[in-house]
Amino acid sequence: MITVLAAALAVGALALVLLIRPHHLPPPEPASPTAHLEQRRKTVYDNLRDLQFEYRLGKLSDADYQEAKKLLQQELAQLTAAIEGKRASAHLQGPKASAPNAAAGGAPPSTPPTQSAGNRCPHCGALFAQPLKFCGECGRPMLGGDS
Repeated sequence: MITVLAAALAVGALALVLLIRPHHLPPPEPASPTAHLEQRRKTVYDNLRDLQFEYRLGKLSDADYQEAKKLLQQELAQLTAAIEGKRASAHLQGPKASAPNAAAGGAPPSTPPTQSAGNRCPHCGALFAQPLKFCGECGRPMLGGDS
């Protein structure tokens, strides 16, 4: 009796697996137009964290650290602007928005940096040439105050 029940259960499980067709599955989620930029931004944040760690260990001179940090922060600002630009254009144009900036390097034309409250981290006091969403020093939000 148990053998028959186990065999019936095994045949039922095999039939269920073999009878599922692609039209039975839910449609895949569309790929995010900013997924590759967000992945690159995550990599830049990781690089900034590693750079700061190596500087604190004494592996980098002050000049090398400042130069590398500046380059990474500039890339981070460009990536953030490109992501926000694509999100804004997708929001304005709807779900079938295209990305004309992607072929041209992904970043909108830069404006000259201005010193404002958005350029100084409210947590660690680091000063940046461009406004950023997250601090390149401590990684905390720039506009969130105590959050």
